[in-house]
Amino acid sequence: MSLRSMSTELRPLRLLVALALLALAPLAGAATVESLLMPGPLTQKHAQLESNCSNCHDRANRARQSELCLACHKEIAADVAGRSGLHGRMGNAGTAGQCLACHSDHHGRNFDIVGLSATQFDHSRTDFPLVGMHRALACGNCHLAGKSHRETGNTCIACHRTDDYHDAQLGNECGDCHSQVSWSGGRFDHGKTKFALTGKHQELSCGACHLGGKYKNAPQTCIGCHATDDAHRGERGEKCADCHTTSSWKTAKFDHLKETGFALLGSHAKLDCQGCHRSGRFDDKLPKDCIGCHRADDSHASRFGEKCDDCHTNDQWKPSTYDHGVRTGFPLVGAHQRANCHSCHTGIASQQKLPKDCASCHRALDPHGGKLQAACDACHTQDNWRRDITFDHDLTSYPLLGMHAVVTCAQCHRSKNFAAAPTTCNGCHAAQDVHKNTLGPNCDTC
Repeated sequence: MSLRSMSTELRPLRLLVALALLALAPLAGAATVESLLMPGPLTQKHAQLESNCSNCHDRANRARQSELCLACHKEIAADVAGRSGLHGRMGNAGTAGQCLACHSDHHGRNFDIVGLSATQFDHSRTDFPLVGMHRALACGNCHLAGKSHRETGNTCIACHRTDDYHDAQLGNECGDCHSQVSWSGGRFDHGKTKFALTGKHQELSCGACHLGGKYKNAPQTCIGCHATDDAHRGERGEKCADCHTTSSWKTAKFDHLKETGFALLGSHAKLDCQGCHRSGRFDDKLPKDCIGCHRADDSHASRFGEKCDDCHTNDQWKPSTYDHGVRTGFPLVGAHQRANCHSCHTGIASQQKLPKDCASCHRALDPHGGKLQAACDACHTQDNWRRDITFDHDLTSYPLLGMHAVVTCAQCHRSKNFAAAPTTCNGCHAAQDVHKNTLGPNCDTC
């Protein structure tokens, strides 16, 4: 049986009791009919209202009870009027809704008149729906003991002020950067600031630039952050963007030809700036000719002058591009191609006039002792001096026949005087003549 039906059935009995009490009114002191007919004590919060039932009840119009409730609970009345909060979002708020439908009193001092079920409460009917990580929290994490639920703020900063890593530097609108799904991984649009993030800056964490969580007065110039990384040690000024980009620090866009008059070509384009500007000072007046930088690397010891680009290129130091045939009239073929330049050019090339005939260079190595004049190429080639001998002995007065065709030149021309070699058998073989010259010099008769 409900409390309301019990109250209806006991009404006649209460009336009799009331009439009896009225007869004893002088002895009852300040007791009223309403207080004597009250179905039970009010909750502790309403205890001070028991002395006058009209505080909550209109005898002439029972439907006004909710109106009287809202007259005291002004904050609830404001929610209903503004269609906000839990009470203002109810479907019957401001129309036929009755407070007593949820909040019944007269059940004792310790009665829970609110009757809130934490497990069944639909938080989406409030001004703060629970989403993301908030859904996993217990009520007590946000609604602190001793405070009404409506006192709990519905902004991020209301609960997380002590957790604010930015120390209020970025204002109170945490939702502009963070979500309720995950506090980390802010989505702050840096493009709306005076310093848009481009290139490698987009990959950095906030703390990489905002050290210690300091966001105010952060530097907006390259040198403001990279002074300690400046490989130029301030020598190139503070306008790093004139040469470098945020995409790659090492990919400089400095126009070396325009700024210095010296184009970086070939291997020069691959060099680090410090490869030439070794002092780290870029205002040094560096030479623009090859020998100015490469004098210490000159393997020719200045014998060929200072115009290195006559033979070499920026792309590849070796091999040389010098065309010996065109430039000197003496093409290098055979073994001459493999010879080191200094084998022939023993002095300064511009001052040393080298001959172009074999004998002039190879006189000291001439096994014939100059007896065959200077026409070395009549017998020898430039590919192999000793092996490739092209002399045709048949064109002389003594053709080589038989075993003579396979002997070496020196076996017959022992004195290297090729013109004075004997042409008779006895002239060469007298020492081997078993007849002791008794049969004459004509060995070929036998």
